[in-house]
Amino acid sequence: MEEINSTPLRRSEQLGEEIEERIVTGVYPPGTRLDEQELAASFGVSRTPVREALIQLASAGLIDVRPRRSAIVPEMSAERLYEMFEVMAELEAMCGQLAARRIRPEELEQLQEAHRACEVARDAGDPDTYYQLNEVFHRRIYEASHNGFLAEQAMALHRRLRPYRRLQLRVRNRMSTSFSEHAEIVAAIVEGDGAKVADTLRAHVVMQGERFTDLVSTLREFNAGDNTSGGI
Repeated sequence: MEEINSTPLRRSEQLGEEIEERIVTGVYPPGTRLDEQELAASFGVSRTPVREALIQLASAGLIDVRPRRSAIVPEMSAERLYEMFEVMAELEAMCGQLAARRIRPEELEQLQEAHRACEVARDAGDPDTYYQLNEVFHRRIYEASHNGFLAEQAMALHRRLRPYRRLQLRVRNRMSTSFSEHAEIVAAIVEGDGAKVADTLRAHVVMQGERFTDLVSTLREFNAGDNTSGGI
């Protein structure tokens, strides 16, 4: 069984998360040029972890990288973001419905373990650690669907929406609400009620999208005045 813990991130992964958050909150608005040397100076690191972080972000679709040119932050409208959350909700619902029928005893134990780990992070008031463990929780459900293609698609879109899903957990009371929804999901899976699992997961993810659309709009307006150039 894989141990569920918050493990230290590599420096490139830490940088990736910091850059992700700056993109999401509007510190690096659409059109911003992300130059490796400037980023390295900004974060006080060498160019190697910056390059690795940008490669990770590009693979997730969060930035555009063109040969022999700096990375660019692409445009992401609120409408496009919400559409992505709608699709994510349906993928999660499908995974949950299949998991309710196909989950194995050891997989159910792993899901419950992931749920308990989220509880510890919630009680500690640590949204970033909660999100790392929340990813494990959702991945357990994808894997328990025993549909490899579906799990791959769900993971890919989950990764694309990762910074948005992480940041919205900082909204007041959202961690507690998220954990309560997780409890309903686990209970429905234990009962083998696929329809209930699907409905609960769908509502769980769509609500995240709605909450975060409002948050992103507010944060981007707040930061807009701090960005006067196209670079960093």
